[in-house]
Amino acid sequence: MREINIGMLQLHNTADTQKNIENITEGIRDLASRGAELIVLQELHNSLYFCQVEDVGNFDMAEPIPGPSTEIYGSLARECGVVLVTSLFEKRAAGLYHNTAVVFEKDGTIAGKYRKMHIPDDPAYYEKFYFTPGDLGFRPIDTSLGRLGVLVCWDQWYPEAARMMALQGAEILIYPTAIGYESSDSDEEKQRQREAWTTVMRGHAVANGLPVVAVNRVGHESDPSGQTNGIQFWGSSFVAGPQGELHYQACDDDEESLIVSIDLDHSEEVRRWWPFLRDRRIENYGDIVRRFID
Repeated sequence: MREINIGMLQLHNTADTQKNIENITEGIRDLASRGAELIVLQELHNSLYFCQVEDVGNFDMAEPIPGPSTEIYGSLARECGVVLVTSLFEKRAAGLYHNTAVVFEKDGTIAGKYRKMHIPDDPAYYEKFYFTPGDLGFRPIDTSLGRLGVLVCWDQWYPEAARMMALQGAEILIYPTAIGYESSDSDEEKQRQREAWTTVMRGHAVANGLPVVAVNRVGHESDPSGQTNGIQFWGSSFVAGPQGELHYQACDDDEESLIVSIDLDHSEEVRRWWPFLRDRRIENYGDIVRRFID
């Protein structure tokens, strides 16, 4: 058995970036003191979800990698002796920005990074204004705890992304996330969306025989433009096993700091029972790279 303790911070961010970082720092230290070995943070955790509006002033929040935030979180990883998955607004060059997950090793060094590949552009989620699609591919990141398939939010709807990570030896799929309710939707529609979000990632777990970790922010964040009623982020962070079984799911309306233990070796057993990778008809999948098959 290769059991690891996964810590997750589901937080309600504010406009005070320094206070957000202080809360995250306190949360990381607390999770480490409780035995967490791998800690996962939510998407763009340093700030409010600024993509509700298109505002060139928000580019001032971006920073290089390495940079100030990697110094902070690398030091925390080293201090606490944990592998840490973060989510940052990367300034790669003037006018070139990415939504980037950075993974730190226990000694504080950068184990690797992943630039978000699928970029949404929907009302209140104007990410294409800010982020260039990633160019690092779907490549897992090797750490002392295993090979991590780190993806980001909108990537979680795409089975191709999960499969590409699995085919390169990822041992766990990890999704830092920022997603919530549109206030004008009915309660029934809101729940359908939240259930779809959970279901699709549990499907990735089943299809690839891998555990999945999704960490989402929670709480209401106003729309600075006043054009909408803002986003009510639905939390519901969870860990699922390689058969899609839910080990834990957080609430949808409050902060949570939690630790879930999973056995990475269990994937080997599941893949022997359900050998989906063996039975793939790869010689017939060529058209999958087409936009649409007319």
